[in-house]
Amino acid sequence: MAFQILLNFFIAVVWMFMNSSLTPSTFVIGYIIGLLMIIMTRRYFRDRLYIWRIWAAIKLTLIFLKELVMSNISVLMLVIKPDLSTVRPMIFALPTELEHDWEITLLSSLITLTPGTIVLHVSDDQRTLYIHAIDVNDVDEAIDSIKNTFEKAIMEVRRG
Repeated sequence: MAFQILLNFFIAVVWMFMNSSLTPSTFVIGYIIGLLMIIMTRRYFRDRLYIWRIWAAIKLTLIFLKELVMSNISVLMLVIKPDLSTVRPMIFALPTELEHDWEITLLSSLITLTPGTIVLHVSDDQRTLYIHAIDVNDVDEAIDSIKNTFEKAIMEVRRG
């Protein structure tokens, strides 16, 4: 992936020098031309195109922003209507399929940055995260929600 990015950047710089124009618009045009060239020669690269990994990272960011807004609204409703009889705080275990340290750290950070949830502990084998949530109706639903949003998106970024 890094080789593809550097190659694309190099093609853009060469394009700028060929046109004798060092403007940002010339660089962007050269970058697009380089991207098209890399797409046309993609069978010679053993990795998938880097653009797919960038797209997966953008999707992960959008998923996080959506979850951030939704959880902020949920916490706000709990603060506005403090009916403690309906609030069910809970600590639950989230088994994870993530393998690398950076993936587990990213998942833990995204969960902790989302209001109403915090990662308390990661097991020694790094296969289970212990999470505290401020209001959980169903543990299985909460686990499925995290697995189908954050964990799935992180795995897509890893695969590219």
